[in-house]
Amino acid sequence: MLRLSKLTDYAVVVLMRLGEAEPDCVQTAPGIARATGVPEPTVAKVLKALAQSGLVAATRGARGGYRLTRPFATVAIADVIAAIDGPIALTACVDGGSGSCEVACQCAVRGRWDLVNDAIREALGAITLADMHRASLPLALRLPPAPALASQPEPRHA
Repeated sequence: MLRLSKLTDYAVVVLMRLGEAEPDCVQTAPGIARATGVPEPTVAKVLKALAQSGLVAATRGARGGYRLTRPFATVAIADVIAAIDGPIALTACVDGGSGSCEVACQCAVRGRWDLVNDAIREALGAITLADMHRASLPLALRLPPAPALASQPEPRHA
């Protein structure tokens, strides 16, 4: 089963909270924890990893906190996954690691997982936090309004 880690899931929740704030507005780890329901130590751990990857910036001091470093619509889910879990790799041979597979020298599918891995990476790279935020809205609010029907006169019969 292909499944994201809990920390990656929490990272998306934390980033969504940061993205909903006014631009350049800083939020504290305790404030994010209260607003999201994610335990504060977990929020702090996630924010540290996101800061190390450059997705958020930390400001120290009495008015310190965290903010997004780039617009919400430019943060791909693939970037979040990589920041928390490392490179997206379905198998050990995809991530370029050596010596991590006991049957690498006789493997019939060696190198063929790259196709699948690239497709998943591309799909996750195409979905942004803004897309995720839009998806949280009710369907009726996401659809474009239906075009107004122009009233057409009834044909007259002679």
